[in-house]
Amino acid sequence: MANFNFFNPISTEMELLEQELSKKLDSRIELLNESAVHLIKAGGKRLRPAFALLSAHFYMDDLTEVIPLAVGLELIHMASLVHDDVIDNSQTRRGTETVKSAWGNRVSIYAGDFIFARALSLIATYERSNVVDVLAEASMKICEGEIIQMMSCYNVKLGLKNYLRRIERKTALLISVSCQLGAMIANAPEQEVRALRNYGYYLGMAFQVTDDILDIIADEQVLGKPTGSDIKQGVITLPTLYALRYSPRREELAQLLASPEACRNETGKIIDIIIDTDGIDYSYYITRHFARKAQKQLAFLPELPVKKNLYNIADFILAREF
Repeated sequence: MANFNFFNPISTEMELLEQELSKKLDSRIELLNESAVHLIKAGGKRLRPAFALLSAHFYMDDLTEVIPLAVGLELIHMASLVHDDVIDNSQTRRGTETVKSAWGNRVSIYAGDFIFARALSLIATYERSNVVDVLAEASMKICEGEIIQMMSCYNVKLGLKNYLRRIERKTALLISVSCQLGAMIANAPEQEVRALRNYGYYLGMAFQVTDDILDIIADEQVLGKPTGSDIKQGVITLPTLYALRYSPRREELAQLLASPEACRNETGKIIDIIIDTDGIDYSYYITRHFARKAQKQLAFLPELPVKKNLYNIADFILAREF
């Protein structure tokens, strides 16, 4: 995704980000070094640092000051992925084996902790308590979201409110915070910090709903991980919620989704039932709703070329296949 033209204004900084990510994870312990750097080498969309840089670009041309924040945000995201892969027992991510698969659970947990601690040390260099406060609050809510999701697995009685709370904390919060902190580091006016934070929030909601759609309908080679992962783990997403309410086979679907064994062994059957409803179309409708809300927040920002980039990113999220 970093090659798409809406990252053009920050292309130099994104290249610098890639170099800095590996440098900042350098450890004298070779095992920790290899495992921590593994996920960086697998690539990624680098959305969170890009949003921090784009948000700051409204207020400054030289973005050198924002690089530590951008690196720190991507490291926090990566640390959460390393831990997620242990919890979910995931073997592949971004088309390559996970840290968990290559080194096991114990090394993965320590590697995730190490990555997170390094992120905090970078953020601390700003010596700004308000920046640390925003990140700390978001990090706590993200952990709460993971617990909410864990407690919600295989529960077919939960509704839309539970789902929205889960995806808010799973994805939207860190994207929202990335936009907010980029603006804060650049000393943007409070109203515009708020607009960028809201933009990131709505965009993050759209991004996660699209992710949940792709988990059901995407090509595995394009997606970089197996489809049906959510179903196998008992995670009830928006297309599934719709099918549970409107499918003629909703009772059969509810029985399947409530059974961990069925979720693992009859994933294809469950996907077929979901696809046979209008759940995918409905979920795309919700994605468009959030993406448009994100774009409306841009009206509060200065008329600069970077605004068009943020507008186009929301459109891209509606059409993405990975």
